[in-house]
Amino acid sequence: MAFYEGIKLEKGMYTVGGKNFTNVLEEMDPSENYKGTELEGLDAYQRQLKRFNIKVSGTNCDKVEKFFSSHDTAVLFPEYIARAVRQGIKSSNALDHVTAVRTNIDAIDYRAVSYETQNVTGNSISEGATMPSVNVKNKNTLVSLTKHGRLFSSTYEALRFQNLDVLTIILGKIGEDIAAEQFADAVEVLLNGDGTAADKATEIQASYPSPAPSSAKLSYEHLLQLWESLGVYNLNTMVTSAATMREILSLTEMKDANAGLNFQGTGNVVTPMGANLLKSDKVSDNCIIGFDRNKALQLIQYGNVVIDYDKVIDRQLDRASISVTAGFTRIFKDAVKILNYALPN
Repeated sequence: MAFYEGIKLEKGMYTVGGKNFTNVLEEMDPSENYKGTELEGLDAYQRQLKRFNIKVSGTNCDKVEKFFSSHDTAVLFPEYIARAVRQGIKSSNALDHVTAVRTNIDAIDYRAVSYETQNVTGNSISEGATMPSVNVKNKNTLVSLTKHGRLFSSTYEALRFQNLDVLTIILGKIGEDIAAEQFADAVEVLLNGDGTAADKATEIQASYPSPAPSSAKLSYEHLLQLWESLGVYNLNTMVTSAATMREILSLTEMKDANAGLNFQGTGNVVTPMGANLLKSDKVSDNCIIGFDRNKALQLIQYGNVVIDYDKVIDRQLDRASISVTAGFTRIFKDAVKILNYALPN
């Protein structure tokens, strides 16, 4: 008998601090021990599914009741839920377009760092001169973490004969909804930082010819103004309202054949400058957030997808919670600029 077939699965594997269920399994049954075997490429959790012959996808996928054929298999079910939700979060890739780095923490408090450097004149330092200093220090405020989640309300009787691939889709939608709420949090931090006036993103007022038009109208020149305002940072992402996105897509410069083919082929909207274009109802009309996604935002996540594992294992699926706790902080303030092209008062 292979080692993974003799592991005793217990509820307590979900309560090990700083580790999820798969992490605990991997410590007991390292995947590196299976190199060169038919099980290479499977992680410790997937080996347990194989052990009990549970198929969660494909034409011959099992029904939910397969997870509850024994206590050991029931212990596997919360991790299946968590993986399906994580898959949904990952498929909604808006967060990947706005965050430079993700940091997982084990405590509910996190203090980010700020970066300040002296103004540098010229490209070299003369002999005997003092080098410009870079000051990295803790920010005065803690990163605000927010919990987003759903109460999974059902009964075992209602789900037991459902195919697992169908349930995976439902759980994936929960993940997508959580990701959408996290994206709204990210946009709020792009706009306002930690919420203090000093941390708000710098606003650029779009210029208009004289006499000004009777109503606000976006031009390609305004996009160039936003691009120029970022200085050493790259304008590779823009977030706008739906109405403003429509204006951008209506610009003559957006009718470039390659941009159109990319939109039609992938659904990804790219501006003439190569920046990804995302929409959010957190952004006002006549306003564009432009930023360098590789320098602007850090995602802080406390733990991972959290499931009421005890309820789930005991088939008490009514009002079982699924949640994620995370927050955002800006890395470089000047890597984010806001273009306002409303007519000045």
